[in-house]
Amino acid sequence: MDFGLVLQTDPPASRVIDLMRRAEENGFRYGWTFDSAVLWQEPFVIYSQILARTRHLTVGPMVTNPSTRTWEVTASTFATLNDMFGNRTVCGIGRGDSAMRVAGRKPNTLARISEAMKVIRALGRGEEADLGGTVVRFPWIRPGAEVPVWMAAYGPKALKMTGEEADGFILQLSDLYLTEYMVKAVKDAAAAAGRDPAEVRICVAAPAYVTDDDSPAALAHARDQCRWFGGMVGNHVADLVSRYGEHSAAVPGALTDYIKARQGYDYAHHGRSGNPDTEFVPDEIVDRFCVIGPAERHIEKLNALRDLGVDQFALYAMHDAREAVIDAYGREVIPAVDPR
Repeated sequence: MDFGLVLQTDPPASRVIDLMRRAEENGFRYGWTFDSAVLWQEPFVIYSQILARTRHLTVGPMVTNPSTRTWEVTASTFATLNDMFGNRTVCGIGRGDSAMRVAGRKPNTLARISEAMKVIRALGRGEEADLGGTVVRFPWIRPGAEVPVWMAAYGPKALKMTGEEADGFILQLSDLYLTEYMVKAVKDAAAAAGRDPAEVRICVAAPAYVTDDDSPAALAHARDQCRWFGGMVGNHVADLVSRYGEHSAAVPGALTDYIKARQGYDYAHHGRSGNPDTEFVPDEIVDRFCVIGPAERHIEKLNALRDLGVDQFALYAMHDAREAVIDAYGREVIPAVDPR
């Protein structure tokens, strides 16, 4: 199993770069960031510095979307980084929650994501792509260039499209039941489309907080530091409920039931510990969706995720123990789960 670190690009950018370097030194192989132009600094500028100051780390957004940048610009940015540093980027893509909504726009449709994935992937490997009637190709792409495109998804149509079209699946939660359910949906869709399901990489992304022990006080603090995640996931879940209904057979209740007490969401606190809009998230959801507790609990849950077909665990480190969790994973967790 690979390991990734997920950060917001809060200033100073040097802090993000230092944490990514620390992650690589501790055995992490991926460095991910949020991509929301109004809320945080521009990630692609920072990627160039991360790549320059690391040796093997693969970087990318978790996630970009097909509307805040034109598709040829997105593809050119990835391809330029790859030309400079080798094929060390991955394009995580989704509907665009915060990036679109804070700019007064609606999240993208699946059809738009589908077209964007095809264009970005083709241009990134030096092939022709149709930009709505105009066919273009980057003449400067070197042989062997690749921009893998991984799609974030929760709902049944998005999971199906991920299996049919994407190079990887990003699932932003670590609940074992939901992971098994959604990984199966993606793999089944890949097989039905005539693809080898093993070719679709599976990435589970969730906050991780390592405590010294499993005392009530330690776990309570860890939960409070990670509760924001249930609110962030809740934005996507609320969209699913509005689309499919509260008790739809198309979406498991294990994903949707907890948002009944949700009152709204202010993106000023998006992805941050202490977010007041996430008080509705119960401890049970934090425990299911995140990975908290002593290192041995992390090892146990990550081994279970690996057995479900997960290829990468990407940990969100938006809490008060960033260095500590990176170091604990490098010292205890990664050697136990991925002893390469």
